[in-house]
This record gives sequence, structure tokens and C-alpha cells, in this order.
Amino acid sequence: MTEKLISPISGFTMTAFWFIILLIGIFSLLGYAGGLPIIAILCFGANIIMLKGFSIINPNESIVCTFLGKYVGSVKQDGFVWLNPLYSCKGLSLRARNLETDKIKVNDKLGNPIIISAVVVWKVQDTAKTLFEVENYLLFMKLQCDSAVRHLAGCYAYDHFDDAEKEITLRAGGDIINDELEKELHIRLAHAGLGVIEARITHLVYAEEIAHAMLQRQQATAMVAARSKIVEGAVGMVDMALKKLAADNIVELDEERKAAMVSNLLVVLCSDRAASPVVNAGSLY
Repeated sequence: MTEKLISPISGFTMTAFWFIILLIGIFSLLGYAGGLPIIAILCFGANIIMLKGFSIINPNESIVCTFLGKYVGSVKQDGFVWLNPLYSCKGLSLRARNLETDKIKVNDKLGNPIIISAVVVWKVQDTAKTLFEVENYLLFMKLQCDSAVRHLAGCYAYDHFDDAEKEITLRAGGDIINDELEKELHIRLAHAGLGVIEARITHLVYAEEIAHAMLQRQQATAMVAARSKIVEGAVGMVDMALKKLAADNIVELDEERKAAMVSNLLVVLCSDRAASPVVNAGSLY
């Protein structure tokens, strides 16, 4: 089933027509139009039936019309309109809405338990599918969002520790992860005529039972990475110092003294505390 748009009659035009019929009925009742009561009864009956057809449609709202169980069409034209009084009409909002999923516990790609939730901005796109293809489109929307978040969490790891360029993760994926969630929801919600405007991960943490251990692992990984950079910089500075001493003929050092100097410089540069220098007042030898 797909949406079919119908154009309603202007409510102001039908209001003028309604008053004309009313006047005919009044004149007929008073005897100015042949004095036939049957005409007055028909006019007043038509007025009562016509009143059911008047509707006011606000912006970003629609009316879905059915006749004897058959879908007739949808009206998305806002304003004061008149529809067939025999139609069964149901209003449906077309405004954008927010849905925040529950914080659910799932396992990521590596099997680590995590707690994740997302917020989805959505709206009704096909009114016919929304009302007639699913039983309760609001419940359908919520369950499909939860299912999509669970599926997404199982396809990616929470974080990478050894290689930052290894693969996309939930924590570092950013817009890529959000785009994947949007694509997943588009596929799942198309059957119900619902469209996704935006979807984003809003809450992502390790589950309580492993949060402390993972925090220690993250800290250790960060410390190793920082130490690696420090050692790399220290070796460069030592090399530069030896080359500078040799180029400027400041002092000549044998291999043993060079090794001692390298050792001392690396200790000073790589230490996480300030070094305490010892001044040698005698000869180096």
C-alpha cells in the first residue's frame, strides 16, 4: 500500500453552499418555495450531513480517508477544507519527533558488555503505510530503534587499544557510526512509511562489571603510547647533542664516555620526575 493524495474542496466554498441550502430550507418551511415541507426536511438533513465534512488541517498534519474499509487517499493540504461526510477520517501528524532509546546492555564485537543508547529524529513520510501496514507505528518505531542499536553495537568494538588505525569503533567512529545507524533504521522503518532525519549515539560506556578493568587498560595503553613518544624524542635529542659536540670540537669522548653520557641523558629526559644532578669537581678520568 502506498500513499495517494487527494485534493479537498475549500471549506469556505462549501460554507457558502451550506448557507444557500439552509436558506432554501427556511424559505420552503415558511411557504415561499411552494410550501412543501419535504423540501425543507431534505435541506435541513443535507445541512446536518454536510457539517460532518468540515475539517481544519494544521500545518504538518494530514487526514487519512477511508470509505467502507477501503483506502481513498490522504489530505496534506492545510487550511479549512471539506471532505465527503461518508469518509472515515483519521488525523496523523507529519511533524518531526524525537525518540530516545532505553539504555540497553549488549555485547560489542569483541564480546565486552557495554551500555548504549541513541536518539532518533523521525517523521511520518507515507501516511497509508504508517496506518495500515503496522498495528501500532509508535511501538513499532521504538522496538525497531532498539533492535537497530543492538545490531550496530554487535558489529563494532567499543574501542581499539593497540592500533588507532586498525578499524572503526563505536567510541571513535563518530559520524561513520551515526551514518550506519541511520542506514539501518531507513531499511527497518521503510515498511511502516517512517523516515529518519537524524540518528546519533548519545550514551556509550562499559558495563559496570568491567568498567574499572577497562579503565585501567585504557590508562596503561595511553601511558605506553606516551612513553614511546618520550623515548623517541629523547633518543633524537641525545643524537643531536653528540653530533653538536663533535661538530663544534667542544670535547672529544671515547666510546665508554659516550655510553655514559647517553645513559645519563636518557635517564634525565625519560624520567617522570625531576633529576637531581651530581656535580663532579674532579677529573672525568
